[in-house]
Amino acid sequence: MTDWPSPDLRCDGVKIGIVSISDRASSGTYEDKGLPALREWLAQALYNPIEEVARLIPDEQARISQTLIDLAELGCSLILTTGGTGPAKRDVTPEATLAVADKEMPGFGEQMRQISLRFVPTAILSRQVAVIRGSSLIINLPGQPKSIQETLGGLKDAEGKQVVDGIFAAVPYCIDLIGGPYLETRDAFCKAFRPKTAVHSKRV
Repeated sequence: MTDWPSPDLRCDGVKIGIVSISDRASSGTYEDKGLPALREWLAQALYNPIEEVARLIPDEQARISQTLIDLAELGCSLILTTGGTGPAKRDVTPEATLAVADKEMPGFGEQMRQISLRFVPTAILSRQVAVIRGSSLIINLPGQPKSIQETLGGLKDAEGKQVVDGIFAAVPYCIDLIGGPYLETRDAFCKAFRPKTAVHSKRV
């Protein structure tokens, strides 16, 4: 059993949708690694009690879009997908995500590619997008657990100093702006950024 940190019950509860998109994993051909990676990262990053809604689905555009709609209607303030963002014929996650969007948030995808480019030149083939649907922030993440960690949390040097911010640093304030719960991050693991006037932690 993984020894994850306990949530702080003074913080707002948050409902988060996590979606792993893979033909082979959803058919049982191999073990899904996307959902465990998302689950573990979020538990370490947030003080908030998390109500998780998980889905493992194939690379089918209509199915992906409907899943995102369903999770938004269930009240998930944050929906994270993993997989299906490359250029292959079956990679349709970005199209399915854009199809349900009220607003596109291009900065998330731009930053994810910048982080990945520090490791592999093929990062330019990644097509991750982020959108808002109603009061839900939906973000496409890469498919590999290591890449999920890097794009969410960013890069640190050997001394633990943040070199490049991950995209999650901007997620809590974005969710503030669209009317969601107040997300509180464990700063040693992933420090969120908010303007000073927007900071009102329930932990102090």
